[in-house]
Amino acid sequence: MISQFFVLSQRGDHIVFRDYRGEVPKGSAEIFFRKVKFWNDDEAEEAPPVFNVDGVNYIHVKVAGLFFVVTTMVNVSPSLLLELLQRIARVTKDYLGVLNEDSLRKNFILVYELLDEVIDFGYPQTTSTEVLKSYIFNEPIMVDAGRLPPLGPAAMFMQGTKRMPGTAVTKSVVATEPGGKKREEIFVDIIERISVTFSSSGYILTSEIDGTIQMKSYLTGNPEIRLALNEDLSIGRTGSSSYDYRSSSGGGAVILDDCNFHESVHLDSFDIDRTLHLIPPDGEFAVMNYRITQEFKPPFRVTALIEEAGPSRAEVLLKIRADFSANVTSNTIVVQMPVPSYTMRASFELEAGAIVGGSEHTLRAKLTFSQESHGNLTKEAGPVNMNFTIPMYNTSKLQFSVMQD
Repeated sequence: MISQFFVLSQRGDHIVFRDYRGEVPKGSAEIFFRKVKFWNDDEAEEAPPVFNVDGVNYIHVKVAGLFFVVTTMVNVSPSLLLELLQRIARVTKDYLGVLNEDSLRKNFILVYELLDEVIDFGYPQTTSTEVLKSYIFNEPIMVDAGRLPPLGPAAMFMQGTKRMPGTAVTKSVVATEPGGKKREEIFVDIIERISVTFSSSGYILTSEIDGTIQMKSYLTGNPEIRLALNEDLSIGRTGSSSYDYRSSSGGGAVILDDCNFHESVHLDSFDIDRTLHLIPPDGEFAVMNYRITQEFKPPFRVTALIEEAGPSRAEVLLKIRADFSANVTSNTIVVQMPVPSYTMRASFELEAGAIVGGSEHTLRAKLTFSQESHGNLTKEAGPVNMNFTIPMYNTSKLQFSVMQD
């Protein structure tokens, strides 16, 4: 089914390469990277996750700045292979602790050992961290967690240069503590991806939250864990949801449109006391995924204005206001705004300052075009895209507490 699997860096260097069937011509990795790097299509700026070149199907995902790629000569479900690549990246991160180019190069023996167990002659076998523990014998070489790839030139609002990830992100599930002790820890976090569309005057047109309760377990003995959520949690805005779990009051402070759970979660008492019972498997996994489309207050409000300043010049004014409590700080903000394709040069002026609640920041940009603009600049520029991290803050107000039986 799968002909090849390989991992490439952002420069196109081979980090991991395994040819399972010997049916794809040599140089496939170079062909893939050249195609992705110089993708030229009128309707898309980036290469799609699945494409075909000379009869070879290339399926890839980009994780932590690395390209995880499989090739195949047959007609295989793209969704299956995309999910497989995500799971390979996840189980690799479970074993290495940190997923980046440095950790893969230092642990290449362990990575190839994992691949031999995950895929056999092109056929997937298992991607369970817990199952693989019985077959993997190499110990990971830990790398400095602070050595993460830079965010790139778009990180205009990033405060400081240190980006130290949390403890749960950087620990391997198989490495032992000094002295051979086994750690007895469990990490639970709520991660939310917010999509908000603002009008030109700053009003909210559409809003949506895609959230995940993420868990990473280092517990031994397979103990049962109880995860208690908000008591007034309600699922399904109108009618019955796929689980028909609605609060007795008919409404709640937190209303989810829909959700799904990990296979290890037992829902016997969820409709009574909003408690999840589970025996967490080893490694990192999503306990619950949920979606919210009701009105909510976004943590940032963005307004953008672009005006012509001459026949071949324009000025962009971008304002970002932090609409959260003053005792909360956002440590990383990445703002991206596509400009017209004929832009030749851009210069920026940024008001410096910490991104704390209640603060407002302004970015001014002067654009120089290679030709005179004849169209509507507001349609050729944008939309503004914003990625940010706010520790200890979630927009949905979903909360949890962990209890061990």
